[in-house]
Amino acid sequence: MPKLPVALAAVRLLPFTAPGKSLIYVASGDHRAEGVAHLLAELAPDATVAFVPAWDCLPYDRASPSPDILGQTMAALRRIDAQAGSATGGVVLVTTMEAAVQRLPPVDAASEAVDLAVGAALDPARLGATLERFGYRHDDRVDDHGEFALRGEVVDLFPPGPTPFRLTLQARRIVAIHAFDPASQRSVEDVARLSVGPVSTVLAPEGATAPVRRVPGLEHRLSEHYPALRTVFDVLPKAALILEPTAAARCDEVLAQAAEHHGDAVKGRDPRRAAKADTSAPLPPDALYLTPAEWAKAAKRRLRPLPGGEPAEAVPHFHALRGGRKALASFVSARIAAGHRIVLAGATARDRAALAKAATAGTEVKTATAGTEAVPATGWADVTAAAPGSLLLLPLSAEHGFVDDADRVTMVCATDLLGHRAHRADHHHHHAAPVPWHAGDGDFAIGDTVIHIDHGVGVLRTIETLRSDAAGARDTVRLDYAKDADLLTPVEGLDLLWRYGAAGDAIRLDRLDDDGWSKRRQRIWGEIAMAARALVELARRRAETRAPILKAPAEPYRAFTARFPFAPTPDQADAIAAVVADLAAGRPMDRLVVGDVGFGKTEVALRAAAVAVLAGRQVALVAPTTVLVRQHVQTFARRFADLGVGVAQLSRLTPPAEARAIRAGLADGSVRIVVGTHAVAAEGVTFKELGLLMVDEEQRFGTAEKTRLRELGQGVHVLTLTATPIPRTLQGALVGLQDLSIIATPPARRRPIRTLVAPFDLATLRGALLREKARGGQSFVVVPRIEGLERMAAALTEACPELSVLSAHGRMAPEAVDAAMVDFAEGHGDVLVATSIIESGLDVPRANTMIVAGADLFGLSQLHQLRGRVGRSRLQGLCYLMTDGDTPPGEAAMRRLQSLVTFDRLGSGMALSARDLDLRGAGDLMGEEQAGHLRLIGLGLYQHLMSLAIREARGEVVEDWSPEIHIDRAGSLPTDYIPEPELRLNLYARLARVVEPQEAEAIAEELADRFGPPPEEVRDLLERVRLRALCRTLGIARIDAGPKAIALDLRPSVAAADLVGRAPPRLRDRLTLKGRRLIYAQPSGTSHERLTLAANLLAGLG
Repeated sequence: MPKLPVALAAVRLLPFTAPGKSLIYVASGDHRAEGVAHLLAELAPDATVAFVPAWDCLPYDRASPSPDILGQTMAALRRIDAQAGSATGGVVLVTTMEAAVQRLPPVDAASEAVDLAVGAALDPARLGATLERFGYRHDDRVDDHGEFALRGEVVDLFPPGPTPFRLTLQARRIVAIHAFDPASQRSVEDVARLSVGPVSTVLAPEGATAPVRRVPGLEHRLSEHYPALRTVFDVLPKAALILEPTAAARCDEVLAQAAEHHGDAVKGRDPRRAAKADTSAPLPPDALYLTPAEWAKAAKRRLRPLPGGEPAEAVPHFHALRGGRKALASFVSARIAAGHRIVLAGATARDRAALAKAATAGTEVKTATAGTEAVPATGWADVTAAAPGSLLLLPLSAEHGFVDDADRVTMVCATDLLGHRAHRADHHHHHAAPVPWHAGDGDFAIGDTVIHIDHGVGVLRTIETLRSDAAGARDTVRLDYAKDADLLTPVEGLDLLWRYGAAGDAIRLDRLDDDGWSKRRQRIWGEIAMAARALVELARRRAETRAPILKAPAEPYRAFTARFPFAPTPDQADAIAAVVADLAAGRPMDRLVVGDVGFGKTEVALRAAAVAVLAGRQVALVAPTTVLVRQHVQTFARRFADLGVGVAQLSRLTPPAEARAIRAGLADGSVRIVVGTHAVAAEGVTFKELGLLMVDEEQRFGTAEKTRLRELGQGVHVLTLTATPIPRTLQGALVGLQDLSIIATPPARRRPIRTLVAPFDLATLRGALLREKARGGQSFVVVPRIEGLERMAAALTEACPELSVLSAHGRMAPEAVDAAMVDFAEGHGDVLVATSIIESGLDVPRANTMIVAGADLFGLSQLHQLRGRVGRSRLQGLCYLMTDGDTPPGEAAMRRLQSLVTFDRLGSGMALSARDLDLRGAGDLMGEEQAGHLRLIGLGLYQHLMSLAIREARGEVVEDWSPEIHIDRAGSLPTDYIPEPELRLNLYARLARVVEPQEAEAIAEELADRFGPPPEEVRDLLERVRLRALCRTLGIARIDAGPKAIALDLRPSVAAADLVGRAPPRLRDRLTLKGRRLIYAQPSGTSHERLTLAANLLAGLG
C-alpha cells in the first residue's frame, strides 16, 4: 500500500486521542513521524502526542547520539509518563522502527526536569550542577544543543528545540527569560516559563557522589547505569500498535543490523584489550534492543490496522500549474459534486482566506455550492458533522492535502495553492542560523600566533591584570617574541593586533630589538598599494563599460518564479534581488554568489537566466564536469519548458553532428540557452546575442579555461557560483573587484551534517554503510589516490558482500566515469568508491553517508565540498573523516580536520573558505600564483591594509591612527562578570576596533543582554570606548585629564576655530585654544569624574 498523505494519517489516528485510549504509531521515517505527531497534536489539543526520534548514530558507534535527539526522547517520555491515567485525552506515541526496538531509561530518569519561571528563586551554581548531571556541557558561547554557560547573573542554555534561552537573575531570582539567536547571541523574544530536561539518557542519581564520566558512545552502554530498562510497550502498557507497511517490514532488518554491528564491534576490538577483563567490551544486542521474540510477543496482541481505505486520488500541486487557481476551483467543484466536504486548511487566516477566494472563484463552484460560503471550523468534529458539499476553513499547518473517498472528505492546504508563499509549520526545527562568513576568523585564542602592526609576528600568551590605586584594574595582553622577549600591550590597543593564519611550519617570530619587521611592513605596504591602484583601475574600466540592460516582462517572469516550490531564504532572496538589479543596471554584472551545496544557488542562476531570455538575450552556463552539466540541463529544461525555451547541452559527450547544430544555433540565435563544459568557450563557438554568462564551481577550471571564460564574458553580464571559492576569487570579492552575495541561511528542514574524525576502522566503515543501506540511502567512500581505490573497493566487497559497489576515478574513460556517476545518482548501487572527482557536480538525493579515507591528505575546501555531497534529503547526513590508524596526522592536518568539525553547521562553506584564505594565502590578485602577502601577514591585517590602500588609490585622504587617552580610569571586563579569558579577550578586541559612537552603544546593549547589568568597571570601559570613538569622529589625537582641566590635542586636519564655534555656550565659556591644544577648565575630584567629564565634553563638541 502506498504511504498515506501525512495529514490523512493524522486524521485517521484521531479515534485514539479520546480519553482512556493509547496508541504506539510506528512511521516509516523520522520526518514523516514528526509530521504526523505535529498535525495530530494540532487536531487533538487535549491529547498527549509525543514524538520519539531514532538515534542519529550507528549502533555500537564511537559517537553518542546528538543532544537534541536524546533531549527530544527524554522530553517525550516525560510528557507521556506525566499523563498516565489522565482523563483529559488519549496518549499517542509516534516513532520509527529504529527507535521502537530500543530500550529506554526508567521512569525516574525520564521524569527529571527543571522548571524555570520569571520571579522564581534560582541558585546558579546548583542549576549548573544539575545541567551537567543532565548531560549539558559548559561552553563560553552557547550556540548548539546541550550547551550552557554561567556568567554571574546570566545563564545561557540550549535545551532540545529550535532556540537557546537566556536567564537574567537579580538577587538570585529570575527577572527575565529570553529566547536568543545562536548566531548573533542577542535576545529575540521574552518567555514566561521554561522546562529544561536532560540531553542524555544516562543520568547520575540526584545527590550521587561521583558524576557520570561522559565519554563518546556512553549511551550505548545504557543498561550499565540503571537496574532495569523499559520498552515502548512498558511506557504505554495498554496501547494499541499500528505499523506503517514499510515500517513493519523493517523490524527484522533493524534488529539484524544491531546484531551485525555488535559482531563487527567485537571483531574490531584491540586484541590486547579483548584478552583482559575489559569493561569497555561491546554489550550484547539484547542489552539495548528488544529481541525478535520480545517484539513479536508484544506486538502480536496489540497490532491494529490503520482505519480507512487507500486514497484513490491525490491533490494536485496547483501552485505549479498554469492557471492554478482555476484548476483549484474546478477540482473543488468536482469533489463537491461527488458529495465530499471540502476542508481548506492553512496555518494563518490570510492563507485560509486566499484558499477560499480561489476555491469559490469559478462559476462551476458557485453552482455546485448553491451560493454557500466557506465557514470556519474549530476542529475536526466540525468537519465530520458538516453536510456534504460544505466548505470549511480549518486552522492546520499541513503541507499537502488529501482525497478521502471513505469518509467523503477532501482537504486542500495553503501550500497546495500558494507554494512557498504559504506559512509553513516550524515543527522541523533543523533550520540552523546563518553562519557568518568570517565565523571564527577574527577570534583570538590564547596561544595563537598574532601580528602586531608595530612589532610584527608574536604569540598571544595570556591576559594579565595590572592594578593601581588611581586607575583601578587594567587588563593587558602579553605577547611573546623571538629571543624570549615579551611585550605587554593594553587591551585598548588590540586594534593593532591581528590573527595570523599561516600554518605552524611557516611561522617565524619577529624580534623586538631589530628593524626586520619594520622593513618587511614597508615593503608589503608598497606592494599592496601597487595592487590596490591596479584594482581601482580595473574597477574604473569596468564601471565605464556598458552592457545590455536586461529587464524581464513582469507577468511571464512572475509565472516562472511561481514554479519554485520552496520559500527563498532571506539570503537567497537578497542574492536574487541583487542579480536582477545588476542585469538592469546597464553595466556588466560581475557577481560572485557563495553558498553551500543545496542552499539555492541554482535558483539564483535560473532566475538570472529567465530575466536574460525574457529580455531577448542568449544565456550560457558553464560547469566543470559533464555530470554537473547533465544535471543542470535537466533542471533548466524542466523549469523553462513552460516558456517554450529549449536547453542545449555542449560537452565532449555531445555527438559531433549535434554539437555542430548547437554551435550553428548559437551563432544564428536560435539556441537561447546552452549548458556545457569549457567547450562552450572553445574556439569556433560564437554567439549572436549573448547577454549572460554563468560559471558554476569556477575553482575547478584550469588557468587556460578561466582565461577563455574571461574573454567570453567581455561586455556581457557574468555570474559566478561556488560553495567554496578559491582564495584568489574570494580575495577579489572581498576587496570589491567583484560584487559578492553570500547565501549563508540553510533551507528549512535541512539538517547539519554530523562530522566525526576517527582513525580508520573497517568495522565502523562496514557498520556505517550497512546502516545507510538499511534506511534506504546510498553512501560515498572517497580515497585520496587512485592507487588505493581498487584496494578499498576490494576490501568493501569482501567486508560487505550484501552491498553493490561502484567505482569512479580520473583514469577511467570519460564516458565510463559519467556512466558510473549518473547510474549512482539515479539510485543504482549502494556505495560509490571514488577519488575527489566527485567533490562537485554530483547531486545524489538518497546519499546520506560520506566516508573520507585518508582525510588528512585533502584540502579544507575539498573536504567541505565532499561533505556537501550528502545530507540533502530529510535524513540525517553523516560524514566520517578517517585518518591512518597507524600514522597519526600532523598538527596542521588535524587543525584542518578540526575546522570541519568546528564549522559543522549548515552554511559554513564561506567561513571555511576564509579560513583557507588565511591558512594558504591568496596570491597576487593580478596573477595566478597561490602565494602572497596574505600568507605573510594574515587575512585580517591584509584586509585592513588593502582597504586603506584602495581608499588612497581612489584619491581619499587616508589616516590610519588611534587616539591616545591619558585618563587614569581605564575600566575593564572583570573575571567575575565574564570569567572566560578568551571571551573577554575577543570582546576587548571588538571594543578596540569601535569607530563610531553608535557601535559602542550597540556593544553596551549586547553586554547587558548577554552578561547582565554591567558593574562600574565595565561602565568605565564602555565610557572610554565611547570617548575613543568620539575622538576619531572629531579628529582629537590625544586627551590629557587632570584635577583642574582637560586638554585636547587636535589633529592637523581639524579646523580648531570651527570646533570651538560648534560648542554650546556652557562649554565655550570654559574653552581656551592654545595652538593645536584645546583646554577645558573644569575641576574634577576623581579619575571616574574626569572620564565622564571628558566624554560629555566631546559629546557637546560633536
